[in-house]
Amino acid sequence: TIAKAVYNHIFDKFEGSSFLANVREASKQYNGHGLVHLQEQLLRDVLRKNLAINNVDNGINLIRNRLRYKRVLIIVDDVDEMKQLNALVGKRDWFGLGSRIIVTTRDEHLLNKLEVDEKYDGKEMNHDESLQLFSWHAFRQDHPIEDYVELSDAILDCGRGLPLALENFGSSLFGKGMHEWKSALEKWQTIPSDHVQEKLRISYDRLDRTEKEIFLDIACYLNGMDQDYVIEILDACDLFPKIGIDNLVCKSLVKNQGNTLNMHEML
Repeated sequence: TIAKAVYNHIFDKFEGSSFLANVREASKQYNGHGLVHLQEQLLRDVLRKNLAINNVDNGINLIRNRLRYKRVLIIVDDVDEMKQLNALVGKRDWFGLGSRIIVTTRDEHLLNKLEVDEKYDGKEMNHDESLQLFSWHAFRQDHPIEDYVELSDAILDCGRGLPLALENFGSSLFGKGMHEWKSALEKWQTIPSDHVQEKLRISYDRLDRTEKEIFLDIACYLNGMDQDYVIEILDACDLFPKIGIDNLVCKSLVKNQGNTLNMHEML
């Protein structure tokens, strides 16, 4: 979420940009050709054209040759293997002067191997940041409605400064009345503060049967894939995926990043 916020804030200051979401999962998709697909996405995002790539080595050559004189912003999100970095942002001279490459990972050793200039260790959000994020999802503005200030503060305690939880809680309460807010808060407060996944499970339980099927299909088989491809697959199962996916995105259970559907790692 922090990486995406940074991207949205500065991408227009570069000649081209690409946000490669959930690389850990996406690299394993497409029958073992996930890295090639990510290379194609990177070039498509930056150059605004489709280039067919035969294999990873071919992709490396194309990225290096086509982008070496362009000032670009590239974010490689959730990396867990060095081969992913080697295929996508292998060396600094692949990109033009003034380019910025941002990598998110849970493995600091990868950053050491990449010899990055700076490291940032993500922290839990403070109260004001948490309240603003929650409010955008619950009220579609950066602060709570007056009658909901105390309830909002109580819900923040349940979210523990975790962006996904706050987004999910807020989305699930948007447009709901005071009674539903209090009921949801009571449920979340019965779950230990460190069991965030159990709190998120409540949002899943509220889905209808079709939405649950779509959610599980994306989580188990279609995570990191192009939305149009996912819709085509699920259409064949009579799941009405366009409506279902839109609902899952609205409830912050699935993210649509660059037309790619992704699950948060906590889910």
